[in-house]
Amino acid sequence: MPGTIRKRCVSLPAEHSHGHGHVHPVNFDPTAAEPDHYDAAPTAGRAYRIGIGGPVGSGKTALVAALCRALGDELNLAVVTNDIYTTEDADFLRKAGVLDVERIEAVQTGACPHTAIRDDITANLDAVERLEDRFPGLDLVIIESGGDNLTAVFSRGLADSQVFVVDVAGGDKVPRKGGPGVTTADLLVINKIDIAHLVGADMDVMTSDAHRMRGSLPVITQSLVDTPNAPAVADWVRSLVKAG
Repeated sequence: MPGTIRKRCVSLPAEHSHGHGHVHPVNFDPTAAEPDHYDAAPTAGRAYRIGIGGPVGSGKTALVAALCRALGDELNLAVVTNDIYTTEDADFLRKAGVLDVERIEAVQTGACPHTAIRDDITANLDAVERLEDRFPGLDLVIIESGGDNLTAVFSRGLADSQVFVVDVAGGDKVPRKGGPGVTTADLLVINKIDIAHLVGADMDVMTSDAHRMRGSLPVITQSLVDTPNAPAVADWVRSLVKAG
């Protein structure tokens, strides 16, 4: 009938039904990787692309600004930012004067940020292409995701390497919650360690859990108040660009 709303029913496996009205949640592997719809892109003849993702407020834009300050004089670099409805992150970087404003492109995703960095990367690839046309010989393009959750990782068709940023204000439990961002990103950055004592975050717990969840993948702890140019992350980026 017109106007009728159909309810979509999902059948649960028999072992999850106990006949008393309660449904037990499904247990997911916290180290599981998200499916990637794109193949890794060849790096020859183009700028190396590093994606920076993480939850809202974790300090992604501040890290991008720090990397621009640290690397801008030695690398030919540009930045793509992602926001859902605004260009706020790009505007912040332009006002901060960390790069020529023409080296900063803004993407408005219009949907959850992971859509544009993983599921349909066209808008970001177009932004990168505009920068490469505008500045031939780029060494590095940093692509900043909009704030998203612990599952938000970049497609390897967009980012050659990816950084995931969390901060101590989210609590020292964040690394052990896992998710592809924490467990599979090429680098995990634990940010704002200068305020750990103010929010009751135990850095020993946070770092040990991060290493346990990530195995051999690197973890960097930092405070952009104490080290405004993010030297450890900048060194990591340098090594990738040099090798890439």
